[in-house]
Amino acid sequence: MSAAPDGDLRIGARELCASAAEAVSLIWRAASANVAVFLLATVAAAAAPIATAWSTKLVIDRLTTPHGAVGGLALVLITTGLGAAALPVLVQYLRGQIGRSAGLTATEQLFTAAERQVGLRNFENPAFQDRLRLAQEGVARIAEIVDGLGSTLGGVLALTGFIGSLLILSPPMTIVVLAAAIPALVSEMLLSRRRSAMEWSIEQFYRREFFYSQLLTGVAAATEIRLFGIGAFLRSRMMDERRSANAANRRMDLREVRTQGGLTVLSATVAGVGLWWAITAARRGALSIGDVSMFLAAVIGVQSALSTLTAAISGGQARLLAFTHYVAVVRAESDLPQARQGVPPRLRQGIELRDVWFRYSDDHPWVLRGVSLTIPSGRAVALVGLNGAGKSTLVKLLCRMYDPTRGRILWDGVDLRDIPPALLRERISAVFQDHMNYDMTAEENIAIGDLTALGDPGRLQEAAGRAGIHDRLTTLPRGYATLLSRIFVVGTDKDDPVTGVVLSGGQWQRLALARAFVRNDRDLMILDEPSSGLDPEAEHEIHTRMREHRGGRTSLLISHRLSAVRDADHIAVLDGGRITEHGSHDALLAADGSYARLFRLQAAGYQEAL
Repeated sequence: MSAAPDGDLRIGARELCASAAEAVSLIWRAASANVAVFLLATVAAAAAPIATAWSTKLVIDRLTTPHGAVGGLALVLITTGLGAAALPVLVQYLRGQIGRSAGLTATEQLFTAAERQVGLRNFENPAFQDRLRLAQEGVARIAEIVDGLGSTLGGVLALTGFIGSLLILSPPMTIVVLAAAIPALVSEMLLSRRRSAMEWSIEQFYRREFFYSQLLTGVAAATEIRLFGIGAFLRSRMMDERRSANAANRRMDLREVRTQGGLTVLSATVAGVGLWWAITAARRGALSIGDVSMFLAAVIGVQSALSTLTAAISGGQARLLAFTHYVAVVRAESDLPQARQGVPPRLRQGIELRDVWFRYSDDHPWVLRGVSLTIPSGRAVALVGLNGAGKSTLVKLLCRMYDPTRGRILWDGVDLRDIPPALLRERISAVFQDHMNYDMTAEENIAIGDLTALGDPGRLQEAAGRAGIHDRLTTLPRGYATLLSRIFVVGTDKDDPVTGVVLSGGQWQRLALARAFVRNDRDLMILDEPSSGLDPEAEHEIHTRMREHRGGRTSLLISHRLSAVRDADHIAVLDGGRITEHGSHDALLAADGSYARLFRLQAAGYQEAL
C-alpha cells in the first residue's frame, strides 16, 4: 500500500481487510489479557437480555397457570436482569482500558514509522502530509475500533439468540424482520464509504484552515499581520476554507438523514405488523400471553441487535477506512533506499559531487544541472549564488535528504547511497538559515545537536561560549535549565518569567550555532547563512569564532554576504543550477565575472553608507 496517495479515493476490500487485520493484531498485542476478559464479558452481556426475555415468558406463563410455581424462575429472572444491567458497565470499562493501551502502542508505531522516512521527499509532499494527519486521526479513533468490534460481536450474538427465539414462535415473521434489515445494512455501509471519501476530499480545506489559523494566532507572523492590517483578509480566507468543508459535510448529512429516515419508517412498519400478528394469534389461542411477551421482546431485540450491528459494521467500516491511512504509513518503505552495511570512512580525501543533476519530480524543472564540485578534506569551500540558484538543494543532497536524479556524490570515493544515512549524518554538523527554535530548555536546545552532551554541563557551556551566548544564558532565571518558551505557561504562572523566557532572533541564531559547535569532531561542517539574524558587529564576531572553530576542518559555507566567505579556500558560484565560476576570492575578483560584480555591488553599498 502506498504511503503517498495518488488522489484515488477508492479503497478496495483488500485494503479494508488489511486494515482490519492490522487493527485486531494491534489491539491483541497491546492488551491481550483485557481483550480475553472483554470477549467473555461481551458474550455474557449479549446473552443476558435473551435469558431475561425467556425468563419473563416462563414467569408469565406460570402466573397464568393455576398453582404454577414461580419462585425459582423469579430468582433466575432477577439474576439475568442484574447481569443485563451490570455487564455492559464492565464491558465499557474494559473497552476504555483496551482502547488506551492500543492507542499508546499505535502512536509509538506511527511515529516510529515516520522516523523511518529518512529523507524529506514524503515530508515535503502535501499528499503524504494529508495521509499522515489522517493516520494520526485513525490512531485517535482506535478506541472506537475496539468499541466497534465489541458492538459487532455483541450484536451478532444477540441477533442469533433473538432470531432463534423468533423462529420458535413464527418462522414467517422471522423472514420478514430479517428481510427488512438487509436494506439497512447495505445502505449504512454505502453511507460510511461515502463519508470516508468525503473526509479525504476535504482534508485540503482543513490543512489550509490550519495554516491560516496558525498565522493568525502565532507569534511569527503577528507583527506583519498587524502592521499591514491583513488580519481580516487572512481570517476571511480561513473561514472560506471552513465553509467549504462545512458545505461538503452538510451535503453528506442530508444524504444520511434521508436514508436513515426511510430506514426508521421501515423498521417501525415491520414492528407494527409483528405486533398486530401476535395480538391476533393470541386472540385465536395460537400464542400464550408469555409467547406474546417473548415475541415482542424478540422483535425488539432483533431490531435493536440489527441496529447495533448495522451501526457497528458501517461505523467500523468508516473507522477502518480511516485506519487504512495508519496502515499505509506504518507499512510504507523508506523514501530512500538504505544500505544495511557500510561505514563512512574518516574523511581524508574529500567529498566530490560528480555531474550531479536533480529535480524534485519528473513534473518539476531541474534544480541542479550537471554540478561537479570537490570539497577537499580540511579545507573550507564556499558556495554563493542568488536565491533559487540551488544552494539549499545541494545541502539537502550532501546530508542525503534526497538522492541525485543523475550523477553521484562521493565521500572519500564511496557513494553516499552505499552508506546508511544515520551513520553518514553522524559525521556532519550544520547550522541552517531556517534553524529550529525548540520549545525546550536552553541546555536541551544545545544538546539536541549531540544528545550525549545532555548530562555534560561543561560541553554545553563550551559550545555556548564559542557561539557567544553563554553569558546571556547564565542570566536567565534558571540558567541553562530555563525553558525558552511561553507556550506551556498556564494559569497563575503566566506572568512569572521563571516559567519560561523568549529569546530574540539573534540569540536564537547563536543558540543554533552552539548546537552545531557541540557536535565536535565531525568530518564536515555545513554553515548555511549562519549569521543571517545578527547585526554587523555580532556577525564579525561570529565569523571570527567560526574561523577558529573550523580551522583544519572540512566545511561548506553558504552566504549571500560575499564578505563572509572571502577567506574560504575555494569559492564556487552557483547560477541556474550550474557552477559558473570557481576559485579563490582574489582569483574570482581578477576574473571580473559575476562574483566580482556582486562583490563590488555589496561593497559599494557599505562605502555609500560611510
